[in-house]
Amino acid sequence: MTTTKPSNPGVRRPVDLARRHGLSAQAVRNYERDGVLPPAERTATGYRRFTEVHATALNAYLALIVGHGHAASGDIMRAVNRGEIDTALRTIDSGHALLQRDRETLDAVEAAVTTLTATEPAPQGREAVPISVLAHRLGVRPATLRKWESAGILRPERDRVTRHRVYSPDDVRDAELAHLLRRGGYRLDHIADVLRRVRDAGGAEPLAASLGQWRRRLTERGRAMLTGAARLAEYLDAGTGDQPPRALTSEAKTTRLSE
Repeated sequence: MTTTKPSNPGVRRPVDLARRHGLSAQAVRNYERDGVLPPAERTATGYRRFTEVHATALNAYLALIVGHGHAASGDIMRAVNRGEIDTALRTIDSGHALLQRDRETLDAVEAAVTTLTATEPAPQGREAVPISVLAHRLGVRPATLRKWESAGILRPERDRVTRHRVYSPDDVRDAELAHLLRRGGYRLDHIADVLRRVRDAGGAEPLAASLGQWRRRLTERGRAMLTGAARLAEYLDAGTGDQPPRALTSEAKTTRLSE
């Protein structure tokens, strides 16, 4: 008994690529339509003919999504398929820069939580203080506190009569924390993010419990970026380095011409 080899070795249907990743065939067609995959050859009846190059492109795209998200990963793949490798690499660089910023923010949050949990809580009955008192307590100018407010670090209320800023015990805590982090060299936007997380968590204690999970997520994202880079390198190797990978391999092209 003999078996007949297919007349188009290496050529695949959308469903063949889809099954490998648990996708629908329509999703694969959409990726090609949107430029995430390189253009596919068509049969005389209009059916798409995908190759191993397309499979490599799909592997790269799906791996990039885990570390960079859908939007950035689509931008990366479209740039590669246009032959704009530098544009793709810049998008990847931006992703790594954002991850580094998140790591720095986490470092700041951990330093803040350590300080907050080691500090005696402010008495609940303590009255709010005006901006002049808080500025004197911290050794800064009132203009500095107003600048921190503009940056989203502080959120003082206003006196109903005078409309002057008044700082609650929680505001004073936030100001002291901001002052500490500024002395540590942290930027205002990082400090604002730290304090937002403290408020959202309901204080320093609940936030401290979530820091380990937060760091694990950053580590997973960093590893996913490495995997995505490796898959993208494989896809780039299917081309000529500075040119987009070819949609068809030489073997598939020869088959196409002989049909």
